[in-house]
Amino acid sequence: MVQRGFGGPLRYVQGPGVLADLGQYAAGLGNKALLLVDAFVEKTYGDGLRASLKSAGVETVSTIFGGESTEAEVARVATLAKGAAVVIGVGGGKTLDTGKIAARDAGARIITVPTIASTDSPTSSIGVIYTEDGVYVRVERCYRNPDVVLVDSDVILKAPARFLAAGMGDALSTWYEARSNFESRSNNYIADGYAVTIAGAQIARACHEVLMRDGLNAWEAAKAGCLTDAVENIIEANTLLSGLGFENCGVSGAHGIHDALTILEPTHHFFHGEKVAFGIICLLVLENRERAEIHEAVTFCHALGLPVRLADLGLADISAADLLRVGEEAMKPTNVIHSVHRSLSARSIADAIRSADAIASRLLLSGR
Repeated sequence: MVQRGFGGPLRYVQGPGVLADLGQYAAGLGNKALLLVDAFVEKTYGDGLRASLKSAGVETVSTIFGGESTEAEVARVATLAKGAAVVIGVGGGKTLDTGKIAARDAGARIITVPTIASTDSPTSSIGVIYTEDGVYVRVERCYRNPDVVLVDSDVILKAPARFLAAGMGDALSTWYEARSNFESRSNNYIADGYAVTIAGAQIARACHEVLMRDGLNAWEAAKAGCLTDAVENIIEANTLLSGLGFENCGVSGAHGIHDALTILEPTHHFFHGEKVAFGIICLLVLENRERAEIHEAVTFCHALGLPVRLADLGLADISAADLLRVGEEAMKPTNVIHSVHRSLSARSIADAIRSADAIASRLLLSGR
């Protein structure tokens, strides 16, 4: 019998106003913290965060995130974190990834506080390293999930709705990619990999169901600045369900194509979840899924303003040679696309990308 594994954060707390509770959660982990924040977060919430920590008796050193989760940035933050009991990352996915890896290297505990619901990074035990120019380099495993994930839905709602939509693009990949891993019998990302638990599989499926039920209503409410049950459900789906789903089941072609597309400069202007959304269409084509399923994904993503065609990513005039380069990048042994239960080549990946673009274009033109 194979060994099964499941992992997740120690605590997940979501709701309006929970940002003010940061101090009490940090104090439970130690009395000295490194606070890593985005520049915008520092300006908007920095004083309040430090006040909460001070009132709880937590000594705090603050630093502003450099903008990319590079090896150099991780090393800088890890050096600052030496002697701290806990690293607190507040901001977007790359800030949180940097905080997680730096905490690992410094031997500290970790709290993640996402200020946008655009990725499923906050709950996971892995972080992604990029170059200074935003090109994907590799995944780093931290071998422990965050001790606390604190999600203030009022803060999330104040961010542009585009971030919430990007998070839905990332979350939408969860079930499709979990299915890829089930079919290829690939291990998940718990420690060095285990077979999927029933719990992990059901969480991935639930993520998809919540997106289909509440996604468009949440999108409209968020654009109007309204915190509804649908918005809260989508924040949870984007952050917790997707985070637990991908880590406990694995990712595949949608993220593999995302990672490969980062070699093309025009894609650097798009969010992670936006590129993943297009990658989903490519994955469904690569796996030769039913047209109705492709149609559902295209329609859902397009309604949220997510990219479903090459032109939507600034790649309307991409050459066959550049598309083949993307395929070659995706075929690197470390790319997660190899969890797809198909015989792959650079050309088959390039052809799937071109075909996905054609299918999505036709669907949007004709409605069928």
